[in-house]
Formats: sequence, structure tokens, C-alpha cells
Amino acid sequence: MKNKYRYFLFINLAIIFVLVTYCNAPGDNQTKATRKIFDMAGREVALPGKINSIGTFGAVGVLNAFVEAMGDGSKIINRLPPSFANTGRWRYQLEFAPQIKDGPLFEGTNRDLLIENVLLAKPDISLTMSREIAERLEKMNIPCVYLEWKDVYDIKAAVELMGRILNKPESARRYLTYFDQKISFAKSLTSSLDENDKPRVLYGNPAQFTQPHQIAEWWITQAGGRSVTSQSMTTGSLRYNIEDLLLWDPEAMILLNPRDVQEMKDNVNFQNISAVKNNVFHYIPTVAHTWGNRTVEQPLTILWALHKLHPQLMPKERLAAEIRYFYSTFFLYEMNDTQLIGIIGGEYLD
Repeated sequence: MKNKYRYFLFINLAIIFVLVTYCNAPGDNQTKATRKIFDMAGREVALPGKINSIGTFGAVGVLNAFVEAMGDGSKIINRLPPSFANTGRWRYQLEFAPQIKDGPLFEGTNRDLLIENVLLAKPDISLTMSREIAERLEKMNIPCVYLEWKDVYDIKAAVELMGRILNKPESARRYLTYFDQKISFAKSLTSSLDENDKPRVLYGNPAQFTQPHQIAEWWITQAGGRSVTSQSMTTGSLRYNIEDLLLWDPEAMILLNPRDVQEMKDNVNFQNISAVKNNVFHYIPTVAHTWGNRTVEQPLTILWALHKLHPQLMPKERLAAEIRYFYSTFFLYEMNDTQLIGIIGGEYLD
């Protein structure tokens, strides 16, 4: 009887030991512990102590790039939405975060939320640039941080916030230091340019008469160009007409889609435009995201455009070194020579 009592006592003590050890495991406590941050909509969001899984919603390319630039691309769990996955333009997302290829799909063909998939995956934190999505996820008890990018320098607040979310303040500070350094570097290269040495530049889809992102007005200027749409751009995007285009007469066009070139060359209405006559077309790279739009890769956008507009100031070899350093340092990804040639040359895969 005494031996039986000792046996049960031993078993109970063992169970208590296991439970105490499990509950006090540092990784477990760190995951379950909550902390609070305020997102860029002023919403208070409770986060786990440690983030192991991240869902991105809406502007997936922009948001994935934010996470990847913190060196945490491996934590993104959701697949790219069909509108992204059905084109080769986003192939680098599968390089920076290869696990997303087999992850759950959070958005359907029409970009509608696939609620069941989200609830099953239950990411530790979700990121969005849509207040509506943030509120929907919050009602589902999924912590969601809203990021905003309206002003050029909103990127600084967003990166600083990402550093706090992911417990990587040093990574955020390092990126922000780099950002300021490259803006200053580009300015030092273009400061001696006469205004007449700065070509008139048009960005976007000229065959469709659209300039999709106001931020292009900033990076064209930083790269030593004069954006022809700068006086007309008062909102996030711009639609114009052939009369506007003829009046602006851009000397260089930076395109989202190279198919526009042949369309413009075949159209008599475009034939007297300087860029068309002189065949001065460049194709904006898409790596983590489209460089001409909102992206943490914006410093590279400026250096790339500087190379295209003023190759004597930014030679190809220097640009290649800058691109290699950026992705190695922030994305923890090593670009090879073939990839660098494709990016600099504006390789386009659709």
C-alpha cells in the first residue's frame, strides 16, 4: 500500500513539474504575453510578445516588402492573391518568402476576404492599408495593424512601427539611416545639374494616359528629372489626355508596361513626342514591389532612375553594388549577377 502511495505521489509530482516547466518556457511566455501599440490610424492593437506568423491583406506587395525589409519574410504565411500570382512580375516574392507558395489564400479572385482560411490560419498579426479590412479582422479577434502611406515620408513612421511590431527596433533604425543617406547621396550627385540638363520625364502608362502614383513626382525630382505631370498631380493618381501629353512633350518615359512602346510608335498621335521620336523608354523594375509606386525599395528607385537619366553620375557597376547591398542587408537575400542585370535593364515578365 505504501509503495502504491509513493507511486501515485511520484506521478503527480512529475505532472506538476512538466506543467510548470511548460508554462514557464521562455518561448511560450514570449508568444502568449501581450503588448500594446498604436497603429497609423490611432487604433490600439494588442500583440503577442513574439510574432511567429504574419498575414498581409490588400496592398500585399507593399506590405510583404515591409516585413521582408525587416528580415522577417519567413514569417509571412499567406499566398499571393490570384491577381499577383497569375503574373511573373511578382516572382521575387517567392524568392524572399518561398513558404508563401504553399500558404493559405486569404483573398479571392475579386480580392474578397476568404474568412474561413483566415480563421483557420489565425496569424499572430495581420497588416493592411485598408481601414475597412482592419476593422473586419478586429471583429474576428485577429490583431490587425493599419499602415498608412499618403505622404512621401510616411514610410519613416511605417518602418519605425514595423520595428516595434516585430521587436526589431535596430533593423528599423538601420533602414531609416540608410534611407536618409541615399537621399542625401542622390542629392549630392544631382546638385550640380543645370535645370536644362534635367530631362522632362513621364512615368506610368502613357498609352492609357495614366500616372498611377503621386510618389513618382518625388523620386523623379530626386533622380535629376523634371516630371511633366508635377503641376497636374493633386491626388494619388492622374488621368490626362493626348493634348496634355503633346503639350508636355516628355523627353523620357518610364513605363510600367513595355507593351505601351509599340502602341505609341504605331499611333500617329504620339509620333511627334520627343521620347517616342528618340526611342527613350525605360521599364520600371518590380522586385519586392513595383519600384515606381510606394515601396520600401524607394531609395533604389531613385538610384535606378538616376542611372537611366544621368548614367555618367550613376554608372551601372555602382548601381549593381547598391542593389546587391540593399537586398543582402535588409531582405537577407543575395542577388546574383543575372538577377542584377535583369533588374537594372528593366526585365519585364508578365
